[in-house]
Amino acid sequence: MGRFKVKKQDTFIDMTPMSDVMVLLLTFFMLTATFVKEEPVKVNAPGSVSEIKIPEKSLLTIFVEKNGKVFLGMDSPQSMQALLDQMKEHGLDLNAEQTKQFVNAPMLGTQIDEVTGWLKFDNAKRNAYLVDNPNAGIPCDSVNNELKTWVTAARKSNEDGLRIAIKADQKTSYAVIQRVMDSLREIDENRYNLITALKGAE
Repeated sequence: MGRFKVKKQDTFIDMTPMSDVMVLLLTFFMLTATFVKEEPVKVNAPGSVSEIKIPEKSLLTIFVEKNGKVFLGMDSPQSMQALLDQMKEHGLDLNAEQTKQFVNAPMLGTQIDEVTGWLKFDNAKRNAYLVDNPNAGIPCDSVNNELKTWVTAARKSNEDGLRIAIKADQKTSYAVIQRVMDSLREIDENRYNLITALKGAE
């Protein structure tokens, strides 16, 4: 007796709904993502149980790395441009190309008269200079305290109420942190946030 043959049929699965869902999810994540600004100098903040978040706009961050070097960062290129406009009063006059490099720099960490030379490097060399050069950093000692100049200029450049945050490495000497806080106190900046990492998290 002959076998009964069942005609095979191709199975068709419509993938359109799944593609729509994937595109919607991708769009959602792109619109809700917040991008972390590059930090050439890594600072491991001490742990804390506080979960108070600092604002993302109108923020000046003072970074203090473990060897005591001090750096500055603003939250946006627009804020950096406004800061540069104020720093022209202190002799920092840049050409168009240098201005473009300055406003897109994630972090500042040289003396005022060395900024133009620092901007001549490409991005990788600029970051390497901040990390490897022992003379890098913004001076904030009793002989030369340029930190006060930068913070004062940042305050004048921001009319929306600038917030100041200090992010120091957990291995930084307390004397360095005290010197930074004293510098702020000398220019009547008595309100600032100390950035910490949540205990149990990186």
